[in-house]
Amino acid sequence: MKAYLYDNLPGDQRLPHDSGKAVDVDSLGKLGVLYYRIENIEGVNQLAAERGYKNRDEITVSPEKMGDVYEAKVKSFFDEHLHEDEEIRYIRDGHGYFDVRNKGDQWVRIQLDKDDLLILPAGIYHRFTTDETNYIQAMRLFKEEPKWTPLNRSEDLDANPYRKEYTSHFLA
Repeated sequence: MKAYLYDNLPGDQRLPHDSGKAVDVDSLGKLGVLYYRIENIEGVNQLAAERGYKNRDEITVSPEKMGDVYEAKVKSFFDEHLHEDEEIRYIRDGHGYFDVRNKGDQWVRIQLDKDDLLILPAGIYHRFTTDETNYIQAMRLFKEEPKWTPLNRSEDLDANPYRKEYTSHFLA
């Protein structure tokens, strides 16, 4: 895992966009973002039991697996949004980026690789993209039945109770 401020320069979203300003794991934790390096499924099972994740599935994001919908799907993942549940991803193979907003509303890019596990709290604005290899395989973990309704950022969304709870706990 590598995290840094996003450079905001134009160009392909799948490129690193590394500003050269590193962000450490403690700073991510202050945003409610939790990072783990887990090298085997037993470790994932242990974390799932500790945190109450009862369900899981796997997704492969690649042109080969998704066909014609790949480009549109990756672009939709890159729209800034939040979820009303934690978002948990364990990277089984490949590479990708999660971008999250920091306290100053800047993007922090988190590069994830095989065996990285990331937990985003409910209510955090974020987005996702593959890297230039166009391939990632991830396990998604859920506390209850999966419901992945992305709520795209808008002024109205700031009144969302999950967003309000997130901002009062991590951004105040």
